[in-house]
Amino acid sequence: MLYPKHRMLLRQGDGGKHLLLLTRGVVKVLASSENGMDVLLGIRVAGELVGEMAVFEEKPRSGSVFACGEVSARIIPLEVLEGFLTRHPEAIKALVATLSARLRWANQRRIDSRSYDAPVRLARVLVELGRAHGRTPPEGIAVRKVLGVTISQSELASLCGLALPTTEKALASLSRKGMVERSYRRITLCDMPSLVEFAKVGDEIPYW
Repeated sequence: MLYPKHRMLLRQGDGGKHLLLLTRGVVKVLASSENGMDVLLGIRVAGELVGEMAVFEEKPRSGSVFACGEVSARIIPLEVLEGFLTRHPEAIKALVATLSARLRWANQRRIDSRSYDAPVRLARVLVELGRAHGRTPPEGIAVRKVLGVTISQSELASLCGLALPTTEKALASLSRKGMVERSYRRITLCDMPSLVEFAKVGDEIPYW
């Protein structure tokens, strides 16, 4: 199926009878809390599954999925997935690895919250976003990366586990250091090597 920009692919609270395999495009996974706050849980790209938690757990969906641009996805009913995994048991290992990597990412954010101050926590998430979704700008400066995903400051704050005012101050700090440039819903990482050093991260590209 084809989905236009901003279209909701899956709705939080709905029953999970199927999951989606993204074949083109980028989506955001957002959850709304009881007080009405929207939290960005993750970004998924072509080749990834979304909606699998509700299907496997037989519980309502824990978040909604929105298209960042034009997206195509394949609808996979649970019985189809179960049949495929029965015929191809080697695929179970890949599926478990995917779920494990997402759990590692969530665990790392919890570790960061107790280990680093706000600018470093923000820098660590920006490095991961840059590695996963960064594009070299038209001028071809290799150390610069433009995030290929439109993301608001409130969404960035939720990824980092920071309050919005704290995130705004941390962004301003990184901007003064010449590592980040900001515009409306667009972030450019001006000096990836310096940002990586500041963020104290290794070479592994995380799973998004």
